[in-house]
Amino acid sequence: MHYKKYFFWFFIPFIFCVIALVVMLLWNAILPDLLPVRSINYWQALGLLILCRILSGSMGGGAYQKPFGRFSQHKRDKWMNMSEEEKLKVKEEWRKRWGR
Repeated sequence: MHYKKYFFWFFIPFIFCVIALVVMLLWNAILPDLLPVRSINYWQALGLLILCRILSGSMGGGAYQKPFGRFSQHKRDKWMNMSEEEKLKVKEEWRKRWGR
């Protein structure tokens, strides 16, 4: 069973490096013809990929997280147990807070 753990730690960086290679190839094949940008090398593509991951805020797992975690399930249960008056009050608070 230990080989699966080691395989995982080898596989994830390998996939990340392959994705960086794909980013570089796509950038160099598409963008210099469309926009006034230069071609990039592998390390620039890797840096660009890391920068995009940081700016998008998906460094915490992203697609690997459960779509409805414990917090969301708790909120859904709470919402389902509210009366109509309580739901209207919460909706009105959301409208005040978020400008709708």
